[in-house]
Amino acid sequence: MAQYQWQFNTETGTFKNHALSRELFNAALEESTFMDHVQPVESFGKKMGESVLLTRISRLSEPTTSDLQEDQRIPEDDYAVSTTLITVNEVGRSVPFTSFAEDLTWYDLENSVQKTLRDQMTLTLDTKAAKAFKGAKVKYQLTGLGSGTFTTNGTFAGASVENWNVFHVEEIADFMYDTLQVPTLDNDDYVAIVRTLGLRGIKRDPDWEEWHKYTDPAAKFNGETGRIENIRFVRTNHNNALGKVGTGSVLGEGVVFGQDAVAMAEVLTPELRAAIPDDFGRSKGIAWYGILNFGEIWQTGNAGEAKIVHVGSS
Repeated sequence: MAQYQWQFNTETGTFKNHALSRELFNAALEESTFMDHVQPVESFGKKMGESVLLTRISRLSEPTTSDLQEDQRIPEDDYAVSTTLITVNEVGRSVPFTSFAEDLTWYDLENSVQKTLRDQMTLTLDTKAAKAFKGAKVKYQLTGLGSGTFTTNGTFAGASVENWNVFHVEEIADFMYDTLQVPTLDNDDYVAIVRTLGLRGIKRDPDWEEWHKYTDPAAKFNGETGRIENIRFVRTNHNNALGKVGTGSVLGEGVVFGQDAVAMAEVLTPELRAAIPDDFGRSKGIAWYGILNFGEIWQTGNAGEAKIVHVGSS
């Protein structure tokens, strides 16, 4: 297919041509956040097949008493080991171009294609990782300003009708720590990745504003949500990763997680590749390509095993 077709738009009169600026302007890129929070499988790579089994060890139940009798054997407990499978697949996209287009274009066409492909790769992998986080069995539906419903079967109880506020942050923090017993990350915090709309709901809450008058007066000025109830908030505007959901799109979707949430099995780190020129060098192209996949480490809603709470709506 021809890259350029030049023709006159008038048969007589003065011919004009519009100058091109010497600067290229690229479309804005949404923020990628999920890739920073996946856990690579260190023992997996090339020449090791298409799947990796992650070994999980369930905790021992706490006995009613550990007291022993002199003439009795020490009681025995079951040591439960389970696995979960992550199967990798190829990922990638490409952009073709011609030597004819390169010869006629004043800017570096190949570098421009590479940049746009890197941007696409970043967002695509972020969405793929987000999908693994949102596969969590524990869901939280916001039923009011001061009420919400947890489910542990992978399905929301219904449509959310309110946005985030401090009350809901407190409910999630308590449920994760006290009910699910989710271990915190290395910095003793949980992490919440939330669509911007959700964080706006928190910052408009009078409880948040009153609290930050004394703890961090500059938070509003800096656009920061801060750390609430041992939850550290990360915002995103990546629509394919986290959306605006609920009745009237009232809720900014989010996930809150602790240790061992999502693993990444990677055979080949995504990279840019140039196509072998065809048709005597006239046909060219560049692609990004990799072999990997993501998976939730514990696909249950059980206490001591579930590591993620997905905040959203049916």
